[in-house]
Amino acid sequence: MPDQGQTIVHDVPLNVAQQPDPYPLFERIREHGAVQRVRLNPALEVWMVTGYDEAVSALTDPRLSSSPVRVNGLAEEMARQERTNVLMASMLVADGADHTRLRNLVSKAFTARRVEELAPRVREHTDAFLDAIAPKGSADLVAEFALPLPMAVLSELIGIPAEGQPEFARLAVGLIMPPNTPERLAKGARARAELTAFFEPLIAARKAEPRDDLLSALCAAQAEERISDRELTAMAILLTLAGHETTASLIANGVHALLRHPDQFAALRDDPSLLPGAIEELLRYEGPVSRGVARFTVEDFEIAGVTVPAGEMIIIGLAAANRDPARYDRPDILDIARREMPQQLAFGHGVHFCLGAPLARAEARIAIGSLLRRFPDLRLAAPDEVLTRREGILRGMATLPVTFAPQG
Repeated sequence: MPDQGQTIVHDVPLNVAQQPDPYPLFERIREHGAVQRVRLNPALEVWMVTGYDEAVSALTDPRLSSSPVRVNGLAEEMARQERTNVLMASMLVADGADHTRLRNLVSKAFTARRVEELAPRVREHTDAFLDAIAPKGSADLVAEFALPLPMAVLSELIGIPAEGQPEFARLAVGLIMPPNTPERLAKGARARAELTAFFEPLIAARKAEPRDDLLSALCAAQAEERISDRELTAMAILLTLAGHETTASLIANGVHALLRHPDQFAALRDDPSLLPGAIEELLRYEGPVSRGVARFTVEDFEIAGVTVPAGEMIIIGLAAANRDPARYDRPDILDIARREMPQQLAFGHGVHFCLGAPLARAEARIAIGSLLRRFPDLRLAAPDEVLTRREGILRGMATLPVTFAPQG
């Protein structure tokens, strides 16, 4: 049993999302208590929440802000970011009335009813991508399926033309890199500038000729002064980034996990009714957000017997909480037929709960269900130990080579 009076700072590397198995690290941290001091790099120490109940509490507590502007020692940098970083105008870092206003502008596009209406198009896109790989008998499921599928779906929903999708995907890479070096900070700044330039003509076109897409709806809101020009651009970038990379990672991670557990693969292949629960278990077991989400204390904040001073950063470890043994039986075991499973936290919790969760779930169900139905003999084409994960703050496969019996 650790000495509870001892102050320990645990190292959590910025590339934790790329590690083959980061979960033992989170468990070692949790053994010292649900809230611990961690070091993200030599110059940055923050607090990390690894317990499930504590994570839920933190995600719903109004004393924690999503905006980093009040963090100790960062006032000058945050002032610069607010001037130069368009995403500082997004609902990702908004609180209170501003967050509610921005979220309400787009929430109707992601309701259960709207997602149900989109499902036939998701199936059409899914079938098209699977038709393309079926005759070959092999594929990289990341490049040929998991990445292009959510981009195709989101592009229709938001209003990105097909010819612009590859360029957007290229620019998006610069915004999901952890900002731990001057070079990556500069790359992120260039990507934001280029993405702003990417959306400017699209926004102008929708203002001139509205269509039945989300970008046109946002332009109408801007005309009514419910959203500023900068907020509109930030919203367009955020929605496409969040809905593309996270869903792609969910699909690829899920398939990879099933292929590594042949009994679970076979169970799901033979009984598609398990799909809804399987998606929740895959989100819990290997969700796209590994390190966690950041919150900032606006006043002294006590959690799990620990007092975090005002002006501090707290990382709420979603992946760590999803494997908390106090909440889940055998948390390191993949079990797609879990019973009475508490709600997993891969999509967050509270007012910042992922807006696109219904669409992501639907895409994953359709994508993984169709894949197993079409290719029941699917198997990895490379040893698991040589597979790598995409660079960035999200946890997702870089490649996923597979083989199967050719069709057609």
